[in-house]
Amino acid sequence: MNLPLLERLSALSSLMMALAICSGAAQAATTLIHNVKGYTINDGKLTQFSAIQFTDDKIDHIYAVKPNSLDNSVKVIDGQGNSMLPGLIDAHGHVLNYGLSLMRVDLVNSASEQEAVSRVKAYRDNNPDQRWIQGRGWNQVQWPSDKFPTAASLDKLFPNTPVFLQRIDGHAGWANTKAMALAGITKDTKAPVGGEIIKDNQGNPTGVFIDYAMNLITDKIPPLSKAEQKRVLVKAMKALAQVGLTSVHDAGVTADHLELYQELANDKQMPIRINAMLYLPSEGWQQKLAQGQYASDDHFFQFNSVKIQSDGALGSRGAALHEDYSDQPGTKGILLHDNKDLANYINTAMAKGFQVNTHAIGDHANTLTFDHYAKLIKQSGSQAMRHRIEHAQVLRPEDIPKFAQMNVIASIQATHATSDKNMAEDRIGKERLKGAYAWRSLLNAGARIANGSDFPVEPTNPFFGLHASITRQDRNNQPLGGWISKEALTTVEALKSFTLDAAYAGHQEALLGSLTPGKQADFVLIKEDLFNQAPKSIWQNKVLETWIAGRKVYHQ
Repeated sequence: MNLPLLERLSALSSLMMALAICSGAAQAATTLIHNVKGYTINDGKLTQFSAIQFTDDKIDHIYAVKPNSLDNSVKVIDGQGNSMLPGLIDAHGHVLNYGLSLMRVDLVNSASEQEAVSRVKAYRDNNPDQRWIQGRGWNQVQWPSDKFPTAASLDKLFPNTPVFLQRIDGHAGWANTKAMALAGITKDTKAPVGGEIIKDNQGNPTGVFIDYAMNLITDKIPPLSKAEQKRVLVKAMKALAQVGLTSVHDAGVTADHLELYQELANDKQMPIRINAMLYLPSEGWQQKLAQGQYASDDHFFQFNSVKIQSDGALGSRGAALHEDYSDQPGTKGILLHDNKDLANYINTAMAKGFQVNTHAIGDHANTLTFDHYAKLIKQSGSQAMRHRIEHAQVLRPEDIPKFAQMNVIASIQATHATSDKNMAEDRIGKERLKGAYAWRSLLNAGARIANGSDFPVEPTNPFFGLHASITRQDRNNQPLGGWISKEALTTVEALKSFTLDAAYAGHQEALLGSLTPGKQADFVLIKEDLFNQAPKSIWQNKVLETWIAGRKVYHQ
């Protein structure tokens, strides 16, 4: 009696599954965008096209000429002669910090210490209820004084409200007296290893804290709730999509932030793709590595790498140099970890199968990182993990060939060169400048370059980075002819560094980085033709539309 019933139920189940499959196939949406000036890099060569077809999130074809006949179900969109590029990838940014910068005092390009204080006051007038005032972006090198600011200038307007303002590079912070009092900072306070408290002639703290010394202040700032952090991340990602970024390598997040991303990905709330690096050391880092790598099913979130910081930044003289700073004899910068600890972090991550991305700006930090890599890559058998050096900013000539020899990626940020050009020679002198921001030398030595911005240190706009890569000029197109112009990239090389090679640096070149059948339909429509516009105007190019996984996520 039961067997026929089971057979009928089985047949009914099979029919329902078949109907579901047919229904899913019927719902697959195919789109063709034509009348575009399209560019992508395939097999190392620039390919041009006029139309692209994709179904749901995957590319079907790119066409030199629009096909004559199309199925009636295909949605056809006229690109109106605009240019199309693969989705742009920033290989080194800080998403949460960028989101926070959108909600804090913007001190970028403040012309003096007094102007910076005025901006803080204007912000406070519009946000009277905040317990702490925070901001970012000051750069004393751009001020007439060329000196670090002091708590005294903030104290005049904010005697009772704590203020903490990070330098443009995130490697120094400026606090007022109230903030220092809440943190218990006195003339007897000693800086932690990897940090420095700037003090005056009487030994009193001036209000400026370098690298790990900033933690003395930031540890006292009330943390954001989980929901608040999610809102900040989403706000940042939406803003990044508006400048044409479809993917970002988030360079140094905590285990808690990894979980926030994972929850956003599970809830389909990720506006762009994120490839996250776990910051070492941070709370729970060993347990997080033990849990292994993670990637969401829709490829919007990935975690397979770590970020380790070996030194500070050049602007604050925290970058670790072999020899003294040219403009401050007796100072060689700061190594943020002792040699044993740095080796332990690198070795632990490599042994667990993670890609290791080490921040190294000064030539000493770069040499030290290569010394560890040479031993530990071989020991762990992890050469295929494509370990990286983040910034690779000041290099000894003998270290440049090591990138290709060890299969290590140079993760650069082109706008750092055009921002640093006015102070770099002062810091390191002409001789060491020969190995600084040396992108052409890296390529000639067989290295692979992944490009980015290090936002919010620099602006998020990737066209600023393309412009700097190609012209070696700032956005005033100075200096004439470019700064150390022999190290410039071609337009094809620059685009590749923001697309295919950035994808390669994240182990995602099979999915992203070029407009190729089978890959994700990530692309941008832009106003000007990148390959036919005057190089000096590249930074002014406008993003008209950003598409990710076959969906338009931004339009002007």
